Amino acid sequence: MEVSEADYDYHENMTFNFSYDDYSAVCEKGDIRSFAGLFLPIMYTVCLLAGLTGNTLVLAVYAYHKRLKTMTDAFLSHLAVADLLLLFTLPFWAADAARGWELGEVICKMVSACYTVNFTCCMMLLACISLDRYLALARVQSVDQGGWLKRAFVRRHCWKVCLAVWATAFFLGLPDLILSEVRWASNRNVCLAVYPPSMARGGKAALEVVEVLLGFLLPLLVMLICYWSVGQVLRSLPVENRGRKWKALRVLLIVVGVFVVTQLPYNVLKVYRAMDSVYVLVTHCGTSKVLDQAAQMTESLALAHCCFNPILYAFMGSSFKQHMMKAAKKFGEKRRTRRKRGEAPAEEEGVDMSFNSHNASQGTNTFSI
Repeated sequence: MEVSEADYDYHENMTFNFSYDDYSAVCEKGDIRSFAGLFLPIMYTVCLLAGLTGNTLVLAVYAYHKRLKTMTDAFLSHLAVADLLLLFTLPFWAADAARGWELGEVICKMVSACYTVNFTCCMMLLACISLDRYLALARVQSVDQGGWLKRAFVRRHCWKVCLAVWATAFFLGLPDLILSEVRWASNRNVCLAVYPPSMARGGKAALEVVEVLLGFLLPLLVMLICYWSVGQVLRSLPVENRGRKWKALRVLLIVVGVFVVTQLPYNVLKVYRAMDSVYVLVTHCGTSKVLDQAAQMTESLALAHCCFNPILYAFMGSSFKQHMMKAAKKFGEKRRTRRKRGEAPAEEEGVDMSFNSHNASQGTNTFSI
């Protein structure tokens, strides 16, 4: 969690960066803490409210949509769960930024690990969705590509793929679970990962690089390759179909664009901070303050992707919107009938919220582009 890492930098600079040219005393970052205490709670509250609404709605739809689940549907439901678990850690970090950590070391370890696990899991699931959409198109087009991937990305192996994603994310969260501690610094308690002296530089940097590789570069590479291939197929379609297909292509471009805009600044800064922990690139207090403030802003931007995921991967689907309109209409009719009849809810006939698609028998993806 970058909030704790920003606090960790207060002490990391004490430990490693005694080479400030213009400062004889330790670099004081009270202004950065004040900024974080105001900025982060506001941003985390916005992300929590927006992400909670969208992802809860996606899960509610899938709860009544089990018969239509495809690989992408399964990935989307896992993505919504990971988004929600990540969002549920934000109130803890908001309180930490505002007042310091007051919940003890056990909660510190659990929240830190939960943040890293679910953040990484979200990014890897986006790669799985991209790959599954490409393989589905390859099957339809009878393209002889991705042999073993085609065999792996089938409905009966879905749980294995999801288990591998969650296991990888959990592995990356183990250092936070093991090393996170509550320390007293700058007149308050802070929750941060404290690395042993033997791995304080190399170990922390290696973990940061692995997180960037699995949580950004790999999903981005998969997205670019898969959606480029999908785009090539869309461009080759007959003229009479191109109108609707170009709309689908624009959706793909938006998906990739939002991912790059929200994740690239955060991961570039993570790489730079990893290099700094090894080579001590930052030797001025002013530069260190700028990097800490940039870390707070870029991480908030990266977290905003949890709010965009339901919009980009579910709400843009025309069938999803149709199902939601039908559900809202039936819910309104039920309320009106209940008021007219004055009957108790237990005596009324239940509302049909199965959201059945007219293509249900074919197992099509309800939220496909």
